[in-house]
Amino acid sequence: MIRKCIALVIPARLSDEVTANRQDVRHGTLEALYGQLDCIVNGDWQVYLRADSRNLHPNVRAGQLLRETGLYLPEVAGTAVYLGRAEHGWDTDAPTHLIRLAEKLFDTRLAAVEFV
Repeated sequence: MIRKCIALVIPARLSDEVTANRQDVRHGTLEALYGQLDCIVNGDWQVYLRADSRNLHPNVRAGQLLRETGLYLPEVAGTAVYLGRAEHGWDTDAPTHLIRLAEKLFDTRLAAVEFV
């Protein structure tokens, strides 16, 4: 069964835009799109990052967003996919507060989705 959630996607390339759109968030689908992933959990959200980040562009925007939330990683590379976290570890929509913080940090409007 396809599981679609609002994902905050931050590409490594600065020329690629940050998006917040509904997408299929099944683990197999995410790995097909972005490669083998590791997950970092922080409260009501989680971020999927490439497990093998060699030869990938550093993702300065995702690193900045992580630092603003209190997480300090030495380096973030490749595309970062942020989702919400529900009971029992289920993926849900990326929290509005995280999307709003990304809008503020990157001076962009992520109006592709409706927020409650």
